[in-house]
Amino acid sequence: MPVPTLRLVFVAALASIVVFVLPTDVPLLAMLVVVNLVVVLLGLADALLGPRPEVVRVQRTLPGVVALGATAPVSWQVGNPTGRRVRASVADELAPSLRPGTRRFRVSVGAGQVASTSTTIRPARRGLFTPTDLTVRVDGLIGIGARQRTRSLPGSLRVYPPFTSKDEAELRINRARILEVGLRSAQGRGGGTEFDQLREYTVDDEFRRVDWASTARLGRPIVRTYRAERNQNVVVLLDSGRVMAGRVGGVPRLEHAMDAVMMITAVATRLGDRCGLLAFDTRVREVVPPRSGRDQLGRVTEAMYRLEPQLGESDYRAAFSETLVRFRRRAMLVILTELSEEAVGEYLLPALPLIVRNHLVLVASVRDPEISAWARADPTDAEGAYRKSAAVAALEERRRTVGRLRGLGATVVDAEPGQLAPDLADAYLKVKAVGRL
Repeated sequence: MPVPTLRLVFVAALASIVVFVLPTDVPLLAMLVVVNLVVVLLGLADALLGPRPEVVRVQRTLPGVVALGATAPVSWQVGNPTGRRVRASVADELAPSLRPGTRRFRVSVGAGQVASTSTTIRPARRGLFTPTDLTVRVDGLIGIGARQRTRSLPGSLRVYPPFTSKDEAELRINRARILEVGLRSAQGRGGGTEFDQLREYTVDDEFRRVDWASTARLGRPIVRTYRAERNQNVVVLLDSGRVMAGRVGGVPRLEHAMDAVMMITAVATRLGDRCGLLAFDTRVREVVPPRSGRDQLGRVTEAMYRLEPQLGESDYRAAFSETLVRFRRRAMLVILTELSEEAVGEYLLPALPLIVRNHLVLVASVRDPEISAWARADPTDAEGAYRKSAAVAALEERRRTVGRLRGLGATVVDAEPGQLAPDLADAYLKVKAVGRL
């Protein structure tokens, strides 16, 4: 499709000025019409005689996967198979939420050559992005006309949730491994209930660990060492319903919960346990069967990255029923949700008895530090007094909700942003150390 260029506008303006300046007997309006018609015809001829946009080869290179908030490159390669230089402008269909440095560029490519250009993106939203349309405009021989065509160039870019607690996960994995081989750490000596090996007694060993039969047979003190159980099941139930859409620290609760999911998955699978995921809201959205190994974190992340909070009440009963059908073996069930009194009292508590009988249940939630700050503040006006009163009431409701959950046998982790994932991992390691699974 022929399109005008900025150079064509300048030529038309210059021609109009010349018409005004030069003396002539022809009416001014007629001269303007004739001159502008000639300029337009020249522009059309220039566009049609120039290279067609279809012959210009354009390739887009996307990173494939990028974490939310991380920076990644996007590049384009423009090839010119013709025998003369081509000046082209390209506009790509990159979503604004990818926050590209630019999505338009202009290149001049010599005959038979390839030109490259690039930009960076810093996604502000998770999910699957599929940029498809790409518009190429090729200038004519003298640049007063151009031809433009939009072509389909399908691409795929997945924006994953950020694993902000990765360093904390590595710290806990390393610490747990030190405990497992019997070395001392800040938390004390590693325990566990699964027999590991027999070895000679040392001054740091507990007297109750002595194996008397082996001691009598070998004639020297021998102790039994134990390790935390392996091959246990940990299943994370991720609530993506209405209550998880609320923001804490400028970030939806669901994002904090996803970081916790990735941390518990990384820690559990690296320590030999199996970890899986069941994401739900008004219905079950994703299920990842429990597995061990480093690849499991990738599977869980892949299942989560397209989840968005659904503005409906979460169906805990359906999620728990699906859990019981799929995971019959005793497991640690980690429920990541929001501890609002209304949602918990009306939907979670009635369904909780389904799973607490045969599984170890841990409920985790992110607490809003701003509400705690309001409750501690000393108000100086009426508005501040009302805010403090509401915050105190909200915290009291939350404490009652936590108490009711613990009364039914659930362990509760209620932590501020940045601490939810580490505290949840610590709760898992404590359960594993004492052999409650």
